[in-house]
Amino acid sequence: MNTSSDLQNLLRRIDHKGYPAYKDTRGQYQFPGYVLSIDHVQGDPFAAPSRVSVHVSGRQAGFDRELYDMPCKKIALQDHLLRKTADRIREFSFKARGSGKSGLISVSQPGQEILNRSGCVIDPNTGSLILRMEVGFPANGRTINAGELEKILFTFLPVCVRQTLYQKAYPKEELESVMHLAVDQQYIRQQLPMLGLSAFVANGAILPRKSGVSMLPMKEAVPFVSPASMEVTLQLPYGGTIRGMGIKKGVTLIVGGGYHGKSTLLKALELGVYNHIAGDGREYVITDETAVKLRAEDGRSIQKADISMFIRNLPSGRDTESFYSEDASGSTSQAANTVEAMEAGSSLFLIDEDTSATNFMIRDELMQRVVHRDQEPIIPFIDRVRELYESFGISTILVAGSCGSYFHKADCVLQMNRYVPEEITERAKNEAQHFPVKEPDLEKAQRPSFERVVKQDRAFLKEERIKTKILGTEAISINRDTIDLRLVEQLVDGGQLSTIAQAVIYLKKYVFDGKRTLSQAVKVLEELMEQKEFEGFVQGQIPGNLAMPRMQEIYGALNRCRGLLKIE
Repeated sequence: MNTSSDLQNLLRRIDHKGYPAYKDTRGQYQFPGYVLSIDHVQGDPFAAPSRVSVHVSGRQAGFDRELYDMPCKKIALQDHLLRKTADRIREFSFKARGSGKSGLISVSQPGQEILNRSGCVIDPNTGSLILRMEVGFPANGRTINAGELEKILFTFLPVCVRQTLYQKAYPKEELESVMHLAVDQQYIRQQLPMLGLSAFVANGAILPRKSGVSMLPMKEAVPFVSPASMEVTLQLPYGGTIRGMGIKKGVTLIVGGGYHGKSTLLKALELGVYNHIAGDGREYVITDETAVKLRAEDGRSIQKADISMFIRNLPSGRDTESFYSEDASGSTSQAANTVEAMEAGSSLFLIDEDTSATNFMIRDELMQRVVHRDQEPIIPFIDRVRELYESFGISTILVAGSCGSYFHKADCVLQMNRYVPEEITERAKNEAQHFPVKEPDLEKAQRPSFERVVKQDRAFLKEERIKTKILGTEAISINRDTIDLRLVEQLVDGGQLSTIAQAVIYLKKYVFDGKRTLSQAVKVLEELMEQKEFEGFVQGQIPGNLAMPRMQEIYGALNRCRGLLKIE
């Protein structure tokens, strides 16, 4: 292996040469305490930055095995180290001068959620570390400025590594608190099914966010306090006794006046599928990890989904057991979102009346009298919500501000009043008796068919370069085909979209063979992710900007592949 001195001599040799001479630096170099790997060199100072990784052996890093001997601990420790590195490295970015991206030093910037990321990875067997970053190799115009790169690699980077990637850089209590929180969060997540709960919200949680563009907790927000009738007490492995609201499986209705916190609570439950960092306010908001937020999505593509549970006998005669549309309506899109969530293994639906198609959710008695049921192809969600739970084991948490008919269907009714929850099930049921609802005579719903066989796409079998572009958390472009993910609301990080793009490419190249169904193909991917994480499906060198999505979001992306996913 080359030494750091070899790299230094090489940099001095190519100084003031044309930018392509930087390509000679690719390779691995032994520095004191770590190995520096220059994995990819940018074509010019205005192109995407070069990719560099730091490799620290388990012996050198020195992290106690207790800190990463469980998956939840490992992810939490990786996340913490990456956050610390991001904070430290930000101080040095662009301190080396030059043209274009010269002097840039960056790693993934985690948000409030704790995600498994490629930016910092710990080997669970050896304790070895890999830190992946981007560096803008400096130049004046397109002439190499090796002195500035030497400053980055030999002055700035060693300081960052020394202060972030070794256990001795941290107080023992700091790393232990990260590990303790991860174990406590995992404990609550494991307790939910055992206690018959869909979600848990701790007393004292801060649910409102700072603003529409900041996910930091709102200052002076009203702390959450559980209604006494719904309070659950848990003994955490490290955090001691914790109390909070337990939302039981079944049908839960959240009601209240406008701006009283209904949607704020639902949003916290949506993101409770992820663990959150200390200080976020939602550290102990834990939701069934398969939960899916459902909504109307006008204009989305639907690829032969079986929506007959909710829509049938269309006037056009179109087949709703294999429904296809390039421009779905609100009701058909929400029906498709519902059955696709079932296919993805969800056992909890989260719905906000404000973002739902009204005709999908409810038909009041007067409308039924005027427009007879035989003339209406939509079976509204209210007529299936009990059956979804009793026959398919899928619970629903629904925010409703104007539709009282759901009182008849709910197991629990929760009223939000100035951000304070109150359980009003008995009162709501008593009032509902004054407004009886005639139950429709419906056939029992059959489980939707998920036998959608995916065709092989020969364009992806070629070894040509496949171009991808990530548009924040809104969309993925693969070879100019766009997957619109704006309304897949549980995607929280652009790194998840980068990972989804890699997963779609892998599936198209190696798994979609014209014989497997979509669910069988995704199962192959899921097993690879569980066994090898990013290495299981990412082709070539792993970039440092990936973050793991849930399988529910991967299904969501595949189901929105307009013209990309060809299903028989």
